[in-house]
Formats: sequence, C-alpha cells, structure tokens
Amino acid sequence: MSKHEHIHLEEEERILLKQLIHSGHSPARVQTRARILLLLDRSQGDKRSLERVAEGAICSVSTVRNIKRNFLTGGVEAALYEKPRPGAAPTFTGEVEAKLTMLACSEPPTGHARWSLRLLADQMVALDYVDGISHVTVGKILKKTTFSLGE
Repeated sequence: MSKHEHIHLEEEERILLKQLIHSGHSPARVQTRARILLLLDRSQGDKRSLERVAEGAICSVSTVRNIKRNFLTGGVEAALYEKPRPGAAPTFTGEVEAKLTMLACSEPPTGHARWSLRLLADQMVALDYVDGISHVTVGKILKKTTFSLGE
C-alpha cells in the first residue's frame, strides 16, 4: 500500500456506513471502523491526515492505518469486520466426551463401589480413548454435562 493512496467511497458505501453508525445495533468496534472510513473518505473534498482521523475517532494512528489498508485491499467488508481467528483445536471432542459420559454411567470396575475422577481418567487411557487426561479435566467435562458421580 502506497502512503499516498486515498479512500474514495461510493454513495452506496457512504449510506451503508452512516446507517451502521446511526442504527446503534452493530458492535462498537464496527461503528468505530465505519467512522474511520467516513473520516478518511476523500470523495467529499475533505483531506484529513491519519493523525486527525485518529483524533476524531479516538483511536491510534496504527488502527486508522490498518483499517485503511484493509479497505484498499479488500473493500468495505474487510475494513469493518475481522477475519475469524484460527485458535487452537479443542483437545477433547464431543465423541471423547460422549465416551467419558458413557463410561461414567456404566458399572464401576470390580473392587470399587463407584467411579472416581482419577479412576475414570485412568480407564479412559486404558481403553485408548485418549492418550492422556487428568482427573481435573474429567471433572470439568462431566460438570459441563451436568453429570454427578454422587448419589
């Protein structure tokens, strides 16, 4: 992106951005980004520097620069909304949770009156459902399913 590239919004884009701001139903971040785009718009004759736009939108200059870059590379949608962040995949899937719940509902092994969290964790590894799991995680999974080991 060249330092001297400017944003020129079309009439429909300007109307969309103004509706986003005035409706009040969109998230604050989206409204701030819409304000930044409207302040950066040169098609109305206003020539504001990045610093003045940042001051007017009450944000940092780098935020204005990033939104400008996103608009120039991807359009209005790219400037207003973030891309989904990848994040880490869940360690234990719904299938593993279902197996744990089924195991907890089954009869405890011989020599035990009932399942304990440690016993469930050991049994999950022994049955090769998971490579490893702590008793704390077993408790969290069962709590999430509102399952109780107590009577």
